[in-house]
Amino acid sequence: MNFLLSDDQQEIQEAVRRYLAKTCQSVDLHRIFDSSSGHDIALWKGLADIGVTGLALPEEAGGMGLELIDLALVAEILGAAATPGPFLGHSLAGLALAWSSNKTLARRWLPGLASGEVIGTVAFAEGASLWWPEEWQLPSAAPVLVGTKTRVPFAAAADLIVVGTSGGQLYLVERDAPGLEISEEDSVDRTRRLGRIQFHKTPASLLTAAPDVAERLCNAARVLLAADAFGGANCCLERTVDYAKTREQFGRPIGAFQGLKHQLADLAVAIEPARGLYWYAAHAFDRIPEQASPAAALAKAHLTDCYIQVSRGSVEAHGGIGYTWDCDIQIYVKRAMFDYAFLGGAPKHRARYADLAGW
Repeated sequence: MNFLLSDDQQEIQEAVRRYLAKTCQSVDLHRIFDSSSGHDIALWKGLADIGVTGLALPEEAGGMGLELIDLALVAEILGAAATPGPFLGHSLAGLALAWSSNKTLARRWLPGLASGEVIGTVAFAEGASLWWPEEWQLPSAAPVLVGTKTRVPFAAAADLIVVGTSGGQLYLVERDAPGLEISEEDSVDRTRRLGRIQFHKTPASLLTAAPDVAERLCNAARVLLAADAFGGANCCLERTVDYAKTREQFGRPIGAFQGLKHQLADLAVAIEPARGLYWYAAHAFDRIPEQASPAAALAKAHLTDCYIQVSRGSVEAHGGIGYTWDCDIQIYVKRAMFDYAFLGGAPKHRARYADLAGW
């Protein structure tokens, strides 16, 4: 059995890495982080030009027709660079359209989503803790929706919104639909802005009434969040090791002190084995459907937990400067908090894994 990435997968990762090395440097990151919208059109267009926006969408719609594992590998690189933008919500909206039973809507919108000219997002959350299809309470009252969704990624930038409703149904709402009210919500992670959407008898089109499609979409989200968390945690460690080699105290690099060596070693031990969790979760999603849900839950729980641990440990290793606004590490801490909280925290996902395992 081959556990290595293919040449094509490595080339995709390297293409995204090269692009971000030029366009998402520290100065760019802070500029977008501090902006009013958090969405850089030029950065997004560049990602679209190298195929990121249509990676897992059908070839007949202008996508590349690849699998979730390929999308997750890109999410890892985006996470490593703390890339701002609507990648998460857009990718999920595209998958929802691709899996939709409404082929008319799919034909209409998938080409724009694949090219990145149309931005999509997903509206799952209700209140503080209702994230999953079995928890959705927004009434399924086609052809209009009435109610509220919270924590919608880049709601203000989205042209299309995939909305989860009671019974695990998915609806599509267009940005210019009447009765749609979007407001900004506070987000600790300013690289991924959140919005609140209120539907006042807003026209909506049914994408699918099959709850298993909504559940599959949530599993895809869990895998992408886990991949982002791995990329971010790994980058935190690399940056902290580099800092420990150059920052001097008492006439020697701080990395020479045994206490810090042990701390960084503990972080490395926490990170590297976790890579296999998201790889397997993505593989199960693509090839082993009966394992997709437990694998996604476990990957999301462990990797986002790990990201919190590593990012906080990185701040501590940096010392006082790690707490400042100018230090990039604080951005990763906030992304770790987003990855952990979005779709529910680690305890909720561990409980889900236990339920699925029959414990």
